[in-house]
Amino acid sequence: MGAEKMRVLGVGAHPDDLEILAGGTLAKYAAQGHEVFMAVATDGSAGHTLIPAEELVGIRNRELEASAERIGARTYWIGEPDEFLFHNHETRLKFIEAIRWANPHVIITHSPDDYHPDHRATSELVFGAAFVATIPNIQTGYAAPDTMAAIFYMDHLAGVNFQPELLVDISDTYEKKLEMIRCHDSQVTWLQDHDDIDIIDFMDGVAQMRGLQCGVKYAEGFKVAWAWPRIRPENMLP
Repeated sequence: MGAEKMRVLGVGAHPDDLEILAGGTLAKYAAQGHEVFMAVATDGSAGHTLIPAEELVGIRNRELEASAERIGARTYWIGEPDEFLFHNHETRLKFIEAIRWANPHVIITHSPDDYHPDHRATSELVFGAAFVATIPNIQTGYAAPDTMAAIFYMDHLAGVNFQPELLVDISDTYEKKLEMIRCHDSQVTWLQDHDDIDIIDFMDGVAQMRGLQCGVKYAEGFKVAWAWPRIRPENMLP
């Protein structure tokens, strides 16, 4: 990447997605002095067995803030209804606004063929909005960015149906990744109740698997959005 400091925007569908799938990489960017932004598409209101939706929105927003604080990242809450994210005129404008807010060199988001419909919608919205955001005649509260961001897609949960093109060594930031996900206490409970998984143990297994693939202790996997003009001649991952 060279010595240039970059603006890096992670866009997750739910308030804990970035931490689970790319938290070590975002922490590594931050440790190297890059400016990190974390945007979340939905309000997370569906993610609990016992906590009512209205109360859960506030809890998950605070959990996101606490997680981002661990690496000095700034946050953006798009706030679409959890489990009902769709690509339409309104949501594209919201994503354009989020991208212009960060003015990123790099965007990290979900893969277009991930398992969850909100993840897939987020991926599609990011891909479309990142290009349209550069068009000045599309007017929002923020100016058009001064660069076309490179887009990297995050791993799938459990790595299912995802063959990484690039792997980031997160051995030095793995503990920070754990700190970040532990901020999402409501989801540690929810994922145990709904999916019968210990998300901490789950993340550890995937990070070790990706690490084995590249000869390090822990790693995170990514693919490149192979579309002009998003492609860069250099690897912009940390």
